[in-house]
Amino acid sequence: MKTRYIDLIEQTFDFPKDEFGLENDQLNWNNIPLVPLIEKYGTPLRITYLPKIGEKIDLARASFAKAFKDHKYKGDYTYFYCTKSNHFSYIINEVLEKGVTLETSSAYDLEMIELLLERGKMPKDATILCNGFKDERYIRNIGRLANSGMNVVPIIDNMAEIYLLDEVIKGPCDIGIRIAAEEAPKFEFYTSRLGIGYKDIIPFYMRNVSKQKKFRLKLMHFFINTGITDTAYYWNELSKCVNVYCDLKKLCPSLDTLDIGGGLPIKNSLNFSFDLDYMIGEIVGRIKDVCEENKVKDPHIFSEFGSFTVSDSGATFFSIVYQKKQNEKERWDMIDGSFMTTLPDTWAISKRFIMLPVNNWNDEYERVFLGGMTCDSDDYYNSEQHVNAIYLPRFREDRKQYIAFFNTGAYQDTLGGFGGIQHCLIPKPKHVLVDRLPDGSLTDMLFAPEQSAERMLQLLGYLPMEEVVKK
Repeated sequence: MKTRYIDLIEQTFDFPKDEFGLENDQLNWNNIPLVPLIEKYGTPLRITYLPKIGEKIDLARASFAKAFKDHKYKGDYTYFYCTKSNHFSYIINEVLEKGVTLETSSAYDLEMIELLLERGKMPKDATILCNGFKDERYIRNIGRLANSGMNVVPIIDNMAEIYLLDEVIKGPCDIGIRIAAEEAPKFEFYTSRLGIGYKDIIPFYMRNVSKQKKFRLKLMHFFINTGITDTAYYWNELSKCVNVYCDLKKLCPSLDTLDIGGGLPIKNSLNFSFDLDYMIGEIVGRIKDVCEENKVKDPHIFSEFGSFTVSDSGATFFSIVYQKKQNEKERWDMIDGSFMTTLPDTWAISKRFIMLPVNNWNDEYERVFLGGMTCDSDDYYNSEQHVNAIYLPRFREDRKQYIAFFNTGAYQDTLGGFGGIQHCLIPKPKHVLVDRLPDGSLTDMLFAPEQSAERMLQLLGYLPMEEVVKK
């Protein structure tokens, strides 16, 4: 009878596959031996593998290029990165090095962009898409960049924004309009709170934009919360959006771009299957078909990909420090960190990540629950939240057991509050950047040490902020 963990995986999945492999009973990820890194830095540990970011950008660009060729599509394609997915400098630098430009969602995003411009990290003529609800500071920052000659494109989220922008922008400026898409049936409301409703867009343009000499309507943006999925709901919303684009294009000659929001899906299982070329081909083909029916020229296509760009670059590692047998059937493997603070999506939206042990694959396996260190009853990760039961190598006190959560590169640091106060004062883990040199060798660098008690006490007001923080 096959009872080893490796047997379970090979019987259940096509393994090894993609970025995962096994060598000497230990897991490799993107050809990175993980155990030496974990032993060097300790756990809990977050790793970002920088080359993966460029790989994902190249993958999407290749799919769009193929789709444009297959459908004889006449427009241009531009890839935008949504900064909200991960704002860290090492991410933005990788994105900009691939010639990708940025989509923003808040005032501070633009102050970050000004710093990048000062440092020569991005060209002055780069197009910046400004999405989201715009408060006074956001409006003011958009105006400052636009007046400095930056190619800022504010995307109108509500009808009042056109007047607010008019007050701060001096010269000609391209703008976009966001469509308020209908939500999927499972949502608690029918229409997105973001954007302007389908029926209001043309009246808004005719009344508020068409007579403006300062603003030129350049693009129409739609964002579908489910992301890009092969469902009747997604295709129906896409068709409605493109039809609105065509109706508006007939009234507005300057409109020439369709901005696709709602990203591509992220792997959350070794069984994950998604035909990227098929989906991108369908999107491009359907846009072209609707435009041909309306006798409208193929629009340029912008895509806004955040999670798709960065998720696969991230992995989070813990050690199993203790096993609690609460009854005859339930075994709790306790990690040396917290799911609520380190992987907040597991708690907030029951998000599933690829979870695998890093070592001891030749040992017998057992079914377990995973518990975090906080005293909160919700700090756990198990089969009730997710699709399958959790199996790990059998716990033994006399050896180390490491586990990993993969594709954690989007949102987890910012939602968890990087460097801030964590639930039960659990510190943020160490963060290491891994890169690959031209000769194929790996480099690793500590980006951030584990959060110190002194830093937390400063934030809580027990120590003055000007005191030197001990590492």
